Amino acid sequence: MKLEINESKFSLKYSIFYTLVVLAILLVPFAIYDNYTYNLEEVKTEIALKKKSIQIINEMEKFDDRYQTTFIFPRFKSYQAGLYDENGNPIFTLIKKPLSILEFKPGYHKYGNYRYYVTEFKDDRYFGAKYLVVGTEFNIYTILLNILLIFLSIITVTFILSFIILKNFSKPFKEINKALDDFIKDSMHEINTPLSIININIDLFSEKFGKNRYLSRIKSAAKILSSLYDDMNYLIKEQTINRAKKKRINFSEFLKKSVDYFTDIAELKDIKIKTDIEDDIFIEFVPAKLQKIIDNNLSNAIKYSNEGGEVIITLKKEKDKIILGFKDFGIGIKEPDKIFSRYYREDITKGGFGIGLNIVNKIIIEENIKVNIVSSPGKGSYFEYIFPIKSQKLS
Repeated sequence: MKLEINESKFSLKYSIFYTLVVLAILLVPFAIYDNYTYNLEEVKTEIALKKKSIQIINEMEKFDDRYQTTFIFPRFKSYQAGLYDENGNPIFTLIKKPLSILEFKPGYHKYGNYRYYVTEFKDDRYFGAKYLVVGTEFNIYTILLNILLIFLSIITVTFILSFIILKNFSKPFKEINKALDDFIKDSMHEINTPLSIININIDLFSEKFGKNRYLSRIKSAAKILSSLYDDMNYLIKEQTINRAKKKRINFSEFLKKSVDYFTDIAELKDIKIKTDIEDDIFIEFVPAKLQKIIDNNLSNAIKYSNEGGEVIITLKKEKDKIILGFKDFGIGIKEPDKIFSRYYREDITKGGFGIGLNIVNKIIIEENIKVNIVSSPGKGSYFEYIFPIKSQKLS
């Protein structure tokens, strides 16, 4: 039975989930932080431009044309500055970007990725200039990159920590599942021995004293237990069965033997099994898988039939396909879409674990078998399985 937990897969799945949750939670705070950082950077840039303007003005204040013939205009690594007349014409400038007269308003200005600060002079004492402009590049992408790196770092750390924690967290569950798996295997082994003894002794008793109604009921009940045991045993050995090689099977004879086996169970409810099975239909298939398809459908057809009713089993070959059908006239199915779900039972009073048709569903998916279900509550059900022949080596 597949009870093992894949620690890495479990941890990876939920680590991604928790990381996405953290990501969703952090989106709003980071948007606020991004806006705050952007505005803060704007303020810092404005202050820096004002300082450079004051520094240039101080240098011009120190200049005395009585003693100096040339004024060396201050130059900075990351800032450019220039003097402009009242019409916006440059007197001296290190700013390469042309500015129109409309942009010469005192204060802080934004122009794309460029920021500049304009100082207006009251008189023309500074070389006849009306405006001092100091500008710098404003790299918003660097700011966004820094924010993104912080964001990704948090997400990465969250993912790694989640993965480590969840991997360790899953270990106890893996141990519990392993213990449960071992318990089921041991239990199945213990059940098999007395069940085999019961079946053998029923057959011996029948041979010696003949059949009777009470013995038939015991035998039918034992076969129902055997069918449930076979389902559990299949789940335990599922991986081994999936690796088994296909064999050439006489489908017709295989199906007839199964019908004979379930006849005693059907007689317990006074149900007649009718068959329409074409002879000598062969198929390449894993015997254990084919057995599960037949047995679980036969068992369900009998289980959900009314007492005194009948079940019809058909097998026929049509061109490139083999069609296997199970028809009953019992309680029907309310929700056919759910019928193949594990542990699903529409009527819990009928017993069973709800795993039989789930096993069948796995097999038909693996083997590319098409299934059609026709059912009406109170009128019965028809399960049709279409086996492709083109991949089979048939006689």
